[in-house]
Amino acid sequence: MALNNFSKMTGKGQVTIPQSIREQLHLGNGSRLEFVIKGNTVIMMPINNKLSDLYGILPKPKRTLSIEEMNELIKKKYDRN
Repeated sequence: MALNNFSKMTGKGQVTIPQSIREQLHLGNGSRLEFVIKGNTVIMMPINNKLSDLYGILPKPKRTLSIEEMNELIKKKYDRN
């Protein structure tokens, strides 16, 4: 994640989201965003209305897992707690 994405706020409180972030999050004209305050930090999250809006956000896995492998990983996770 790049930390050198900066923007300046206008007198109306508007900011431009850097192009690299818009591309990575698949944000376009009319995209809805939610802002959450945590201490002195503001977190911006896209609100996706359709499952198809999420396509391509995550990288392709190096390998696929069978249902049995997924169940075994889940079982191991909960057996430790």
